[in-house]
Amino acid sequence: MCLSKPSAALSLFLFDEYIAQFPDMANIVTCGFSLEEALAMAKEALDGCLEADISQGNTIPPPAYKEGYPVPIAPHIALSLRLRELRGEQSQTDIARKLGLSYQSYQRLENPRKANPTVKTLERIARVYGRELSISM
Repeated sequence: MCLSKPSAALSLFLFDEYIAQFPDMANIVTCGFSLEEALAMAKEALDGCLEADISQGNTIPPPAYKEGYPVPIAPHIALSLRLRELRGEQSQTDIARKLGLSYQSYQRLENPRKANPTVKTLERIARVYGRELSISM
């Protein structure tokens, strides 16, 4: 899973309304009366859809549509996607054991509705995967 930003395709329709949709995710269509409002609504809709899909265990394909307007994913959702990507074919139980966590605790880390890891937990995860933790604001 590539964590590049999905892109919204925007169209201007009658009454100056912008329609935003994600060609890679047909279930997301929203609108706004300005470009800025349509993009804000697109982000909210994207985050809600991704959060629900991840929580239900659905596979999230990498974005293929590269035109349009890039829409950032909320950090807690991006973290859940990244953890699933890093885990690959390994089981959550195996990763939990390597981290010294219970299965349930690790399972929560991959669920954007429940995850709230500490920086120390993120450091442990990075070590297990042989990565370096980088945080920016």
